[in-house]
Amino acid sequence: MCGHAFNRNTQHALFANMIMLFALDWMMPVKLLLAYDIKPQRLEEYYQFILGEFLPRAHTLGLKLRSSWQTVYGNYPDRLVEFVAKDLETMQSALHHEVWDSIETKLGEYVANYEKQIVPLKPNFQFFIPRRRKQYR
Repeated sequence: MCGHAFNRNTQHALFANMIMLFALDWMMPVKLLLAYDIKPQRLEEYYQFILGEFLPRAHTLGLKLRSSWQTVYGNYPDRLVEFVAKDLETMQSALHHEVWDSIETKLGEYVANYEKQIVPLKPNFQFFIPRRRKQYR
């Protein structure tokens, strides 16, 4: 009988720990990776939009710009942009907001081969393999 109670208590403790780990994972910072090619004929307009509208409006949603990378060689989109949110809930809320829908749609006017992915935040460089990779590089 004593062994049975110990097992039940152990199971409850393990389950509680699993719930706690899930909750901690939910509250950990996450990163949004955007990968795309800038349309050459829209380059100047792209920069005006990014600096004047996209970044400020993304910031109001809780998305903080971490870095922006330019690909100089290889079969990868021209640009990789990293945003950080304090947790997954903030990220998901931002990506389902009408403001995000608006700026993401407008970004599509200036870029091609756009893809995004949410990943856990790590201190080192992170990227993902886009589904649509350039064939001409």
